[in-house]
Amino acid sequence: MGIYIEALILYILLFFPGSSFIFSNKEAVITDFSVTAGLVNIFTYLIPSLALIWYLIYKARKIELWAVKPGKKDIISFVITLPCLLIIGLTVTFIGVYIGGHSSQITIKSPSTVIEWVILSITCLLAAYLEESYFRYYLLTKREELNLNAASALALSVVMFSVCHIYEGPWGFMNAVISGTILGFIFLRYYSLHGIAIAHTLYNISIFVINALIN
Repeated sequence: MGIYIEALILYILLFFPGSSFIFSNKEAVITDFSVTAGLVNIFTYLIPSLALIWYLIYKARKIELWAVKPGKKDIISFVITLPCLLIIGLTVTFIGVYIGGHSSQITIKSPSTVIEWVILSITCLLAAYLEESYFRYYLLTKREELNLNAASALALSVVMFSVCHIYEGPWGFMNAVISGTILGFIFLRYYSLHGIAIAHTLYNISIFVINALIN
């Protein structure tokens, strides 16, 4: 029971504030990219959150070297994951535009200067590692403690990952469901943290790059 409480508290503290935004705001918010806001986010949220998750993992002595130690498996998982994320993201976006529906309530414009792109890239890297560390590494490597088989643990990971992306609207939620399934499956198949985290990072950055090119 303790591991369930720990996982739930972590989820509420680290991810629920963003997902709850949609319930308190009816109108979409479009903001310019801010270096100051980016730095504040990095040093007051992303780095402390990553430190907390890995402290708990280390304290429980559940660090699995096969997932943390970089290796060929990370290259393989990266090569598979990045195209999958891009194809899923572009397909869901195309369907969303064609069919219509509510879009994300929070939209950040693409950076316009080199320093902004650097801050954005660091933010995307840390955010990707945070999400992969919790939703894939933390949840899926603790499935025995949670008394879950691989399929059930994967389902739990996908549901929790998708809910914290609900602020992106129904199509963003669908993208998270499909992408979360792929990310979880590849993690279980190759036991790779770094490969999927880097692919996740580049996918997030590519969204801003594409928006910068078309706008």
